[in-house]
Amino acid sequence: MKNGIFPAAKVGLREIAEAAHVSVATVSRVLNGNNRVAPAIQKTVMDSAKNLNVDLSQRNKTKALAFVLSNRAMLHVFHSRVLHGAETYCTAHGWDIIFLSFNYSPNAQWNELHLPKVVQRRDVVRAVILAGTNSINLVELLNNKGIPYVVLGNNVIGDIQHLKNDVIFSDDTQGSEDITRYLIGLGHRHICFVGNIRLPWFSRCFAGYCRAMDKFSLVPANSSIDSEDDDEIGYLGTKSLLARGEPVTAILAGNDAAAHGVYKALRDSGLEIPDDISVAGCDDTVGVWLYPRLTTIREFPEQLGKQMVEMILNRIANPDQEPQRITIPTEIIKRDSCRPISA
Repeated sequence: MKNGIFPAAKVGLREIAEAAHVSVATVSRVLNGNNRVAPAIQKTVMDSAKNLNVDLSQRNKTKALAFVLSNRAMLHVFHSRVLHGAETYCTAHGWDIIFLSFNYSPNAQWNELHLPKVVQRRDVVRAVILAGTNSINLVELLNNKGIPYVVLGNNVIGDIQHLKNDVIFSDDTQGSEDITRYLIGLGHRHICFVGNIRLPWFSRCFAGYCRAMDKFSLVPANSSIDSEDDDEIGYLGTKSLLARGEPVTAILAGNDAAAHGVYKALRDSGLEIPDDISVAGCDDTVGVWLYPRLTTIREFPEQLGKQMVEMILNRIANPDQEPQRITIPTEIIKRDSCRPISA
């Protein structure tokens, strides 16, 4: 004591526990990011600490995010580029990123899923970037465990609009509408969509294609193959289309990898691209490697990755902010696989 002034008492775990009416062990678990503590109790502890002017954010110095690739091949071209964009942004802002491959059933209940243990360690990983193919059950699990995350909305199976989470979209629906309108502008009237419309990214592109066809009073047609192998989808979808004998002057594939399968099927059938049938794709991942070079939609996956990291860092800094929704536009890339035809 000096001049009658008492030093301020140091606030520790015991003081926070007394204020929150929980045990010291519970406070410790909350501070260490143990997700076995109920979200309501976590909030009580955090609120009590805040009332005691304790900045808990300073207790967790971890600066690492988990990039979780769900139910997709590890070297998937599109998601590898999303990861590259995320890693670049993390590096520039002093954060680390951990890559995890995670496979789970879309049909299981959320409380039946088992997250990778490192994701549940808030003292190791602060938040999650969800890429790959995801279902609502995983989103619900993360919500229930209070784990901050951002998800690539294009690849979520199920309706996520009502959930309170951060989502980023590539505007592939508008992009597929734009490229369909481009084909129509070249004189094509018999345009068929090839993809697996049971999968959300194909379904979104099919919706944009239908929108354009409807605007020009043209009849949509699709050849959908129930597979998750893009090359197989394109190949079998095109073979099935040709076997039906329907008139077709152009094919829009739901992604570039499926367009590769379209190319093989047309060549196996003795048809030339674009002299006999024009072909377009979506996402601009492998189109430049094909011959002739593929006309497609560019989706900017690196930018998606950068934006996802920026969104989740905003969420970490401001956990109570409203859910963020960002849509990245697309661009038509005109190459050699489409030609004009007479009406």
